[in-house]
Amino acid sequence: ERGHGPYQPHEPGYGLDQPGYSPYDDQIPDPKARMLAIQNAKAYLLKTSTRSGLNLYDHLANTLTKVLDEQPANTVDIIESISEDVKWAQFRKKMDTLRDEHQILPAFEAAEKYKALFIKEKGEENENEETEEEIGQPSLPNVMETAFYFEQAGIGLNKDESYYIFLSLKNLISVQPIQTCRFWGKILGLEMNYIIAEVQLREGEGEEEEERGGELTEEAEKEMGEVEEEDEEKEKEPEPPKSTYKPPPDVPREQDGTGTNKYVYFVCNEPGKAWVKLPPVTPAQIVCARKIKKFFTGRLDAPVVSFPPFPGNEANYLRAQIARISAGTHVSPTGFYQFGNEEEEEEEEGDTYEENPEFEPPPVAEMVDSLAAWAHHVKGILKQGRCVWINPQKSEEKEEEEDEEEEEKSEGGEEQQEETGPPLLTLISEDEGMKDIPAWTAQPSTNLIPEYSVAILQSNRWPGAYAYATGRKFENIYFGWGHKYSPENHTPALPLPAQAEYPRGPEISETIDPTVEEELAFKAAQEEALAGAEEEEDEGEDEGEDD
Repeated sequence: ERGHGPYQPHEPGYGLDQPGYSPYDDQIPDPKARMLAIQNAKAYLLKTSTRSGLNLYDHLANTLTKVLDEQPANTVDIIESISEDVKWAQFRKKMDTLRDEHQILPAFEAAEKYKALFIKEKGEENENEETEEEIGQPSLPNVMETAFYFEQAGIGLNKDESYYIFLSLKNLISVQPIQTCRFWGKILGLEMNYIIAEVQLREGEGEEEEERGGELTEEAEKEMGEVEEEDEEKEKEPEPPKSTYKPPPDVPREQDGTGTNKYVYFVCNEPGKAWVKLPPVTPAQIVCARKIKKFFTGRLDAPVVSFPPFPGNEANYLRAQIARISAGTHVSPTGFYQFGNEEEEEEEEGDTYEENPEFEPPPVAEMVDSLAAWAHHVKGILKQGRCVWINPQKSEEKEEEEDEEEEEKSEGGEEQQEETGPPLLTLISEDEGMKDIPAWTAQPSTNLIPEYSVAILQSNRWPGAYAYATGRKFENIYFGWGHKYSPENHTPALPLPAQAEYPRGPEISETIDPTVEEELAFKAAQEEALAGAEEEEDEGEDEGEDD
């Protein structure tokens, strides 16, 4: 048997017999390195959070202090809640014994915001009944019914917001002289959103506002005239040459109640806030809105920085986009509307129609399978920016004298060609698609119970535009950013080339400076010519003397 002799290197007792040897020397680190590691770890724990401003070292110390002070049972099971309580105590407001600062919860702020919508004023019921009797139909739309049908397809807002909008439209009708009202939709913005109401004012209301606006403009023109006269008296200097350039005439906007200005639109950022009336849209704003793509901010007075420059602020841009979306996406079941007179149908220029009492609603399956079951009931917008084309040159020539008319006709070029668009109540099956994407997509609200489903129509050209139809009921709505879909990326228009500073040609171009040899040759030729002329004079004098 082997005794306790010298151990082999692979055996545990190897080296114990040697003096000064300890088996734990390799496990004890260097004290300097150990202190450095401790300092680095503590520095890491003391790092301050960029969100809350706290550090983990103090948080762990406070948590352990709380555990030791309270000594709860099953600490390991509730350590997370203890940590959360310690962290929450750091952000809790300090209460004063004399005056406490009560925390306002978000739910309380929202309740205070919508509180005014639920207040019912005295005599409001009688006024609404009288107005409905005068008009013959209720002007307040049933927003909750529309929200119910769109909810079948997962479209729309939540019930609370829909009801707030319902009450907000009720307040709008009680303040403004509105004949018909409809919830148009909601356009999203970067800072705030726009809730839009489409209304028709009573007859004579819009004309009064236009007359007031005309009076203000006349007063402003008088003031401007007085200022110009004063400037002319002060500065009697020679005027610079006037430009002969005549800008192209502005296309006049369509009158209220027709074309793009058929309806009046009111907007607000949230239900309960004041409604703001949008200005009428002009053809120049619609033409420019087609060339730009800007997100809305939610502030009507915000400038629209774009190229080409937009003629107006965000309120005008919003109104132009509303007109474009309405013209392209407002549809109804085919045959629901009809023209009142045959003459209007032949002219295809009138935008008046009436409900067809003999309309028989098709089944939902037919409206989903065939796009010919839907038709546009809003007239399309031409490239000119109007629904009905007009020649601006002729409108200006009527105001001028006959002599000036003849001069303009002789100097002017070719007249503008008249534009024609699709007639009213055109089937949506004739709409052009975008490459391989159709313009519309129709589908039922459910395939599980087809007998109780609703026909849902979605616009692919304007994402966010929807329509539903069931029986004799239908409605259009929009929820989106207010942008048109384009299969390619948006490319802004390039600026026009710089105008020439002056006309170029051989008549006004500078000649090349002559060389020294050319100058000497020119001088020699001049001297020869002078010498020849002197000789001829001398010969003439000699002949005269001989005679």
